[in-house]
Amino acid sequence: MKTQRIHIIQTPAIIWGAPSEKVYLYIHGQGGYKEEAEAFAGIACRHSCQVLGIDLPGHGERKTEAGSFVPWNVVPELLSVMNYIRLHWPHVSLCANSIGAWFSLLGLESRWLEECLMVSPVPDMERLILNMMAQADVSEERLKREQVIRTSFGQTLSWEYLTYTRTHPVTRWEAPTYILYGGADNLIERSAVDRFTRQFNCSLTVLEHGGHWFHTEEQLDFLYHWMETCLQNG
Repeated sequence: MKTQRIHIIQTPAIIWGAPSEKVYLYIHGQGGYKEEAEAFAGIACRHSCQVLGIDLPGHGERKTEAGSFVPWNVVPELLSVMNYIRLHWPHVSLCANSIGAWFSLLGLESRWLEECLMVSPVPDMERLILNMMAQADVSEERLKREQVIRTSFGQTLSWEYLTYTRTHPVTRWEAPTYILYGGADNLIERSAVDRFTRQFNCSLTVLEHGGHWFHTEEQLDFLYHWMETCLQNG
């Protein structure tokens, strides 16, 4: 596949595929990077689409940007990226993973998107944070008092982050959306995915024994087949 490395203001990006009027913006999850979009690009390019993958703050080429992977930094950046995309492609779609899907729900105007694929999305960040607080035995009173608490399971709890999720609920999403969810996901509750699917009339596919991260050969085969089907239908 043809590739081109660019910067969109401060955001490193890669474009895969021959010139086309159609593009998918690929948003990775926590710990991800722009190069992981290559597998999806291998599918999308067969459907005459280009794919643009980016490094979110604190990831990929931007690992030195400590503490920057927060919505009040990511959301304005996604808006800038989308403004660039809309200047260069008339037909824009989205493929987003995990927390990258939540950032997309907050930072992208869904009316600009022709199709959206979400893999293991975080549809309700407040619920996820409250679940992590319960797991760490941290009350809201303590979190408000201490502001930041590092947990034994590697996540950092932040009062500012929790407050942000409550003041920025996802109340509107218009893009035709396909969701892939692992039935054994121990991070995102099935009820939250079902509720989001009903609220915004999404198409939901469940791999019952799949986890939050699709990584085994069987899971990846299922993921790529699902992606191929979504693009064929779209």
